[in-house]
Amino acid sequence: MEKFYDDALLTSMAAAFRILREKKGVSQEVVYFETEINIGRIERALFNLKIGTISQLCKYYEIKLSDFFKLVEKQK
Repeated sequence: MEKFYDDALLTSMAAAFRILREKKGVSQEVVYFETEINIGRIERALFNLKIGTISQLCKYYEIKLSDFFKLVEKQK
């Protein structure tokens, strides 16, 4: 099965995660140490995200998945 890569969507998601991180007032390093997720790579839109990773980050940033995707839509 071919993997799909939507550069525009990943860029919007990266921007949304950057906004959430800055709003929380933490560095990429802090996010990594608290979640073991490399947010730096995500914020540069370097790879496709799994829904589990998105869900974990939403929990960390205390935002519902639905609200996260609304934020993603605003970044387009």
